[in-house]
Amino acid sequence: MALKTVNRIMQDCALCPRRCHADRFSGKTGFCGQGAEIAAARAALHFWEEPCICGSRGSGAVFFSGCSLQCVFCQNHDIALGKSGRPLSLERLARIFLELQGKGAVNINLVTAGHFLPQISLALSMAKKEGLSLPVVYNSSGYEEVSSLRMLEGLVDIYLPDLKYHSPRISALYSHAPDYFEKAAAAIAEMFRQVGRPVLSPDSGLMKKGVIVRHLLLPGCAGDSKRVLRHLHDTYGNDIYVSIMNQYTPLEHLKQIPELAHSPLLRPVTEEEYARVLDFADRIGIETGYMQEGGTAAESFIPAFNGEGL
Repeated sequence: MALKTVNRIMQDCALCPRRCHADRFSGKTGFCGQGAEIAAARAALHFWEEPCICGSRGSGAVFFSGCSLQCVFCQNHDIALGKSGRPLSLERLARIFLELQGKGAVNINLVTAGHFLPQISLALSMAKKEGLSLPVVYNSSGYEEVSSLRMLEGLVDIYLPDLKYHSPRISALYSHAPDYFEKAAAAIAEMFRQVGRPVLSPDSGLMKKGVIVRHLLLPGCAGDSKRVLRHLHDTYGNDIYVSIMNQYTPLEHLKQIPELAHSPLLRPVTEEEYARVLDFADRIGIETGYMQEGGTAAESFIPAFNGEGL
């Protein structure tokens, strides 16, 4: 992709399903809150991913600023709103990928990168020409446009999307995206088309290629979680990995949102809710996946967005 193509895309941005058509090239912003210049908040070894992603040496995670989904309960709230981050040139981003490789990262992990996708595609191509040989992970909310994901074909080895909701009502309430399931399901289908069935190293157990779909159980939403898992298994069987998470943590800012005054989001997920969803996953035949041990809601999965590694 040529730089002039990137600039043209940024002049009328329709990268994500919001399709804001903002002229980001001229400094305007759309729903993601970002202009055309790449911004990131952290680039460092990260150890809080699934075992086949981070291993013992850590995933080389680059956390990009802004987000096209902005769930009300987001644990990375400041970075999603673009309050944390530093501008990066294409050349600097390519160099960061190579520096993470030099630090022993087992892969390059692009976290919430969709609104910078054309620029990141260029930076990845530059880094690969300079010796980047690690698998590349695309770590996403799942709320993506298929046409945008096609820019990554041949550049990304592992897709790590969420599939957050099945219900349009819940996705509208919590993410202002009633079309979430429709868009995310199509995006995951494109991801699977690009990389296919999982390939893991027989020596290290690290994933080299494939799709891992994450689903975070939300309090009061066990029924919706079952519909998400049913869709994934009916569509892909055990040709993808499914990571079922219970780490939802109610954050203080939720108490300030009037619409959530009596929402289940103000409490953690119960052990009984999580057990019901895991039992359902086992019952329908999900075999390639991950679960979390109890107590994860009390842990911090939020790194310091202090500009490390930028």
